[in-house]
Amino acid sequence: MNGLETLYEAGGLVGFELPPELERLYGGMLGFDEPCLFANFVSTLDGVVAIPSIPESNSLIAAGSKADHLVMGLLRALADVVLVGSGVLRASPHGTWLPEKVYPPAADAFAELRRMRGRPERPEVAVVSGRGSIDPSHPLLAAGAVVLTSDRGAERLEGELPGASSVLALGDDVELAPSRIVGALHDRGHRLVLCEAGPHTFGSLLRAGVVDELFLTVSPLLAGDAGPDSRLRLVEAADLDPLVRGRLLSARRHEDHLFLRYGLGR
Repeated sequence: MNGLETLYEAGGLVGFELPPELERLYGGMLGFDEPCLFANFVSTLDGVVAIPSIPESNSLIAAGSKADHLVMGLLRALADVVLVGSGVLRASPHGTWLPEKVYPPAADAFAELRRMRGRPERPEVAVVSGRGSIDPSHPLLAAGAVVLTSDRGAERLEGELPGASSVLALGDDVELAPSRIVGALHDRGHRLVLCEAGPHTFGSLLRAGVVDELFLTVSPLLAGDAGPDSRLRLVEAADLDPLVRGRLLSARRHEDHLFLRYGLGR
């Protein structure tokens, strides 16, 4: 694959050392001030990030972009933990959220990056489910993950998960407070949190002001609208008042796809 073309990059950004192959493919360095919670989405031109009637619809929306898979894998390789929601878990019955699975050609480079940064072989995966309504047979749980849930959810999941996974109860309320989610991940030693949760969880994190950056791949597709709940946009069920303003940090291009990076602030 040809590398991404850098169209714009703000000055003064942190840049971690990358293996040469990843630096070539991404079109430069990439890094974060720590701690940092950064989200990654792929969206159609009309703002759709998921089509609930289609399993793993993000792959359809990405329109076969290898560059999108590369960026996804690079962000996972840099992250200490990947945060997903129960809806994303259901929509991805074979998901592992590992860097090498989404972009196999760079598997060795992703592994080298984690060694260079003194990180474990793979990022932890954290699943948010306030009610504990997840499928214990999902292959992610057999491989090992942590489930962030309420006291009630923990009771529901007691004795149900494979031994490789664990449950962390965050209190009585099944609507988990974003600050408690992020705090629990920090307590586990995770400084770089990659959010790959769906637009509802992303919206709650945005509303709480805990999202630092957004990576947005813009696909050349248009999805339209087939009626209520037929399409999900980038932010769902969150009234962002005051509005959240993004500051463009970088813009890259690969064929017909744009790769945008924003710093977020009130």
